[in-house]
Amino acid sequence: MRKDTKVVGPFAQLVTLESLPLKGSISDHTLRIIDQGAVKIKNGIIVEVGEFTKEFIHDCEVEEIFEQMVLIPGLIDCHTHLVWGGNRARDYTMRMSGQSYQDILAAGGGIFDSVAKTQAASSDQLLHDLQTRADRHLKDGVTTIEVKTGYGLLPDQELKLLNVIKNGKSIVKADLVPTCLAAHVCPKEFEKPDFLKHIENELLPEIMVKGLANRVDIFVEDNAFPVEIARSYLQSARKLGFDITIHADQFTVGGSDLAIEVGALSADHLEASGDQEILRLAQSDVVPVALPGASIGLGMQYTPARKLLNAGCSLAIATDWNPGSAPMGDLLVQASLLGIYEKLSAAELLAGMTFRAGAALNLFDRGQLSPGKKADMIGFPLSDFREIFYNQGKAKPVKVWKKGELI
Repeated sequence: MRKDTKVVGPFAQLVTLESLPLKGSISDHTLRIIDQGAVKIKNGIIVEVGEFTKEFIHDCEVEEIFEQMVLIPGLIDCHTHLVWGGNRARDYTMRMSGQSYQDILAAGGGIFDSVAKTQAASSDQLLHDLQTRADRHLKDGVTTIEVKTGYGLLPDQELKLLNVIKNGKSIVKADLVPTCLAAHVCPKEFEKPDFLKHIENELLPEIMVKGLANRVDIFVEDNAFPVEIARSYLQSARKLGFDITIHADQFTVGGSDLAIEVGALSADHLEASGDQEILRLAQSDVVPVALPGASIGLGMQYTPARKLLNAGCSLAIATDWNPGSAPMGDLLVQASLLGIYEKLSAAELLAGMTFRAGAALNLFDRGQLSPGKKADMIGFPLSDFREIFYNQGKAKPVKVWKKGELI
């Protein structure tokens, strides 16, 4: 028996997501579904998928599944803000009762409230909270988690948050992908161009030298950082070797065009994107990322996911888990709601939370159950994959494998 190779199965359905396109619409009937399927794994990597037969399992260690289960790839959340201090429950209830963002700011709330609480929190407390949130995400089947900074703002505080994420990698079983979002909002003591130049000169080179992140994000809006001043900052970040992602077209357009111009991996939000923005995105390699949690938290329209896919765009789906606009942090619930409102197929939802989300992170070694991919897998106590969304996200995985190990 080959002790270095094991087979996990049989599963009532094994949904591989292999051979699906990175861009455009996907019908459910194009999915490869293996009934009574199994996965063969060596050194944390999938070497073969197929039916659970005597021939398939021959000479392998077998991790047998005795209950009816649907297996899909581990989920990838490509946009979160998991490092923050305190909470903004007061802001949320004020928003529910109809008060405006300016009203909330005047009452001492808003993003600067999170900045103050995060700056005041110790690294140990922030690490504990990061681990708690990431572990909850992993239990819900999210095996790869992008984590942004952005509630530190100032270079020393942003470095503190990046070191928290670095330390989190050693204690969290999910993969954490750090992103520097120092350009979240402008501190009150700076002018916007001066602040971006300060980050560019004092923070980004140190991040690159210390290997704390290889991704840079910026919130492109007139009340955050307008296109005109964001452009040079992103161009400088690219020259330093960073991958780029952008908070784009959330309230006004312009950010998605900038994402295309600077060669960003993804443009995230896009709730305000119109037909022209969608057409240009479809003609680019930028991955649009829908954030339904922010739409729910702010009570606004969803990203035009159906139009994006029909135009030939890719579409990733992420939580935007943060203390202000998206405190839920439940990817399966949010994707299920986005699907029914935007009329997405189950295949499109699954792709958006797996290999298409991986592409938004420049990670192509996961998100599909096929040879050569990481054996990140999640099993649901169901007989049909469509029940995942039929239950509107309340069906959760009961087994999670990370690199082939059951955790």
